[in-house]
Amino acid sequence: MKCQRCPKSAVIYQKYSNAHLCRSHFIEDVERKIKRDIRKFRMIGRGEKIAVALSGGKDSIALLYILHKIFKDRPDLEITALTIDEGIKGYRENTLSHAIKLTNELGIAHTIRSFDDVFGTTMDDLVNKKEHAACTLCGVLRKNILNKAARELGADKLAIGHNLDDESQTILMNYMRGDIDRLKRMLPGLIQPGMIPRIKPLRSVPEKEVALYGFLNDLPVSMDECPYAGDALRNEIREMINNYEVKHPGTKYSLLGGFETISEMLRPNVTEIFKCDKCGEPSSENVCKTCRLLGRT
Repeated sequence: MKCQRCPKSAVIYQKYSNAHLCRSHFIEDVERKIKRDIRKFRMIGRGEKIAVALSGGKDSIALLYILHKIFKDRPDLEITALTIDEGIKGYRENTLSHAIKLTNELGIAHTIRSFDDVFGTTMDDLVNKKEHAACTLCGVLRKNILNKAARELGADKLAIGHNLDDESQTILMNYMRGDIDRLKRMLPGLIQPGMIPRIKPLRSVPEKEVALYGFLNDLPVSMDECPYAGDALRNEIREMINNYEVKHPGTKYSLLGGFETISEMLRPNVTEIFKCDKCGEPSSENVCKTCRLLGRT
């Protein structure tokens, strides 16, 4: 099949847009969406330092590569990479090597922090205790270290590799739970005391397109799945949305667009932020979830 914009062969058919695109026009389309959202939500400002959460998976690898490509000629901006080693044997070693390889190739400073260094335990050890769901533990503890490390690095923003699939899944999960507080936390540009503002430049790019972008640019992309991912409720939501997307192309964009439409109604009421009584990190309660999961109560 030919690209609809030139005589070259297409590498992808975007069912939601009814577009066949060749390699160069596909890459252009992905980067256009990212540049548009960076401008639309004012994700990056003059003179800022951006810490990129770099797990070594396909999304974070593509994110770091794209941000470097877009802003490498901007002397007022600084991009640094931040990796968290949770301590998952047989999984994290591979993605960590990809993260190190890319940062070395791009000449980007790279900071690595681990659960063991910060909390004195590993993800494997915590899961073996069977006290909490694996994804709950990992999400909360990673967020804690990312925020502290980004703050220590003097970062103005923390860039996360959440793609369109991640965002649409999270929106639907929060709708189904009636969790308005978590919906508020997804608002672009949300500023909370003690929290480094998080930005999501890939929020409008489907997961499969992020993977294809990495493949076409010869990025060191890992397609390995976390061994604990099977425990997540998100898997059920992912399957549901993917089924709807097949039957009704554009479903994921509709979920994201609908959330953006109601976002201004959510914005006035900001959750009150406290300092955790145990560790001093920002929290919506007197004792943060990290300390509660680690038994520091």
